Amino acid sequence: MHVLAAGARYTYEVRTTRRTSFRSARSLREQRAAVPGRPGAVPTRAMITLSTCATPEDHAVGNYWSDEFDNPEHRIDKIGVLVAARSAPRG
Repeated sequence: MHVLAAGARYTYEVRTTRRTSFRSARSLREQRAAVPGRPGAVPTRAMITLSTCATPEDHAVGNYWSDEFDNPEHRIDKIGVLVAARSAPRG
């Protein structure tokens, strides 16, 4: 995947997928950690977490829970590592 920011193009390779539960403090800590899945670990490389709602998956199994902001219980996270960075093309 590619991310354009501050005049640069960053290329990340997705290495893993994980599920996160809004009902689990542990799961949220793991999602928000600098090294995804490892709270307290010190990162040794640049990483990115892309997160999306798992509403269709939850509803398919009868899980209609949501928090006060209407967030469904689960998220699907894609974890990537930085594999390249370069100046973004102009235009």
